Amino acid sequence: MTNSSSNARSLFNFGSCPETETSQESSSRKLEISGATNKRFYHLYSPLIDVKKSRIREGRVVTHTVRSHGIVVAMTHMHDWLILIVLAVLMVVLQFIHPFYRFVGKDMLSDLKYPLMDNTVPFWAVPVSICSIASNGCLSGLLFHRRDVYDLHHAILGLLFSVMITGVITNAIKDAVGRPRPNFFWRCFPDGKDIYDQLGNVICHGDSNVVREGHKSFPSGHTSWSFSGLGFLSLYLSGKVRVFDRKGHVAKLCIVFLPLLVASLVGISRVDDYWHHWQDVFAGGLIGITVATFCYLQFFAPPYHAEGWGPYAFFRALEDSRPSVAQTDVVESSFDNSCLTIDDLESVIR
Repeated sequence: MTNSSSNARSLFNFGSCPETETSQESSSRKLEISGATNKRFYHLYSPLIDVKKSRIREGRVVTHTVRSHGIVVAMTHMHDWLILIVLAVLMVVLQFIHPFYRFVGKDMLSDLKYPLMDNTVPFWAVPVSICSIASNGCLSGLLFHRRDVYDLHHAILGLLFSVMITGVITNAIKDAVGRPRPNFFWRCFPDGKDIYDQLGNVICHGDSNVVREGHKSFPSGHTSWSFSGLGFLSLYLSGKVRVFDRKGHVAKLCIVFLPLLVASLVGISRVDDYWHHWQDVFAGGLIGITVATFCYLQFFAPPYHAEGWGPYAFFRALEDSRPSVAQTDVVESSFDNSCLTIDDLESVIR
């Protein structure tokens, strides 16, 4: 930079700007740039200015990593993490609440006599698999694009909120509706001998826990959780690979649709196992993808947006580091008719 300064000073005659001209003995002499001189001056420094602008445009000026700003970002969202814990506790409590026992008459059992089968996808495997797949997908998309603490933190926080909120909504509706599962008959009457009271309602003599679980058909928890976690991952990846960049790369859709396909197969397995009606699966998928969309948009711009590849927090941090950009714009606009010193320009380039 020192050599560039001496070269620039040797190219031009020194003078004083009209606004700052006081005496010939001034310690910091100003350089008055004419129209022709401006072009030569800009030609000398434009490569450095362009590099600076490109770095700012690409976001490399903001170096907020997990090591440097991880604790600060986590503390900023401390209340969110506390609410997340509350949601987890509430979801567990709703899981063990006694559901509403809906009236089930003899004529209704014709649609509830499907065989009682094991789950193709076990209950415990849903949150573990969904969170692991979605988390790995978010990390892959993050590493593929760029390393940033905001992206990592908000992706994980948004994913967990999506799953937890969906779990609370799903369990609350299950307990309130109390719809019998398609295999309810064999839950209620494991020996095949049906008994009814004087009102025609069933009198179950099966295991109480099995019967209670038989009243939690609507909506499908497996499906809602799958679409909440994998739906969030699909939105996240669509922003990272810039599906809607209008360049016609249809192959990118395969990356986006793959998580949704897995979620759909989980929902189909619930119907095939006779644990849910198709309406339960449809409602569960709708709840999951809706919650995932809301949680995603809390932290990220829509995937079709020009800034859909990064979180809102990153762009706010980028704006906070924009004084150098403003100075660069001033330099470029000042090349026409203004007075600049070599030191002023060097401060911009740094």
